[in-house]
Amino acid sequence: MAQSTGGTLDSILKQLLASIPEVKSAAIVSVEGLPIASALPQGVDETRIAAMTAAILSLGERAAHEMQKGDLEQIMVKGSDGVLLVLAAGPNAVLTVSTTKDVRLGLIFLDCKRTCEKIAKLI
Repeated sequence: MAQSTGGTLDSILKQLLASIPEVKSAAIVSVEGLPIASALPQGVDETRIAAMTAAILSLGERAAHEMQKGDLEQIMVKGSDGVLLVLAAGPNAVLTVSTTKDVRLGLIFLDCKRTCEKIAKLI
């Protein structure tokens, strides 16, 4: 069962990357910071990405709670060369997406939300 779920999660990530050319990489991470599935560039350490994603998630959740903004839905980090999105994918996982700087955010948010719903059903 776990192997078929892993294969399905990999195909969900590949589908996301194929549907939006501006998406350059993506990973599914447990809320504890462990990698579950990834489509990352060569040389990128998925364990480090997973740990950093968990740290961003933890800080975002605390900030949202302290500022009384409800449950955390997404975090956006914008750099000069692109955008990093961290989105809740159900109670046990997080989707991290890296894009180019010319991404249309409305489109990416919609596709990522749909992707997170698919992930939440499997995890």
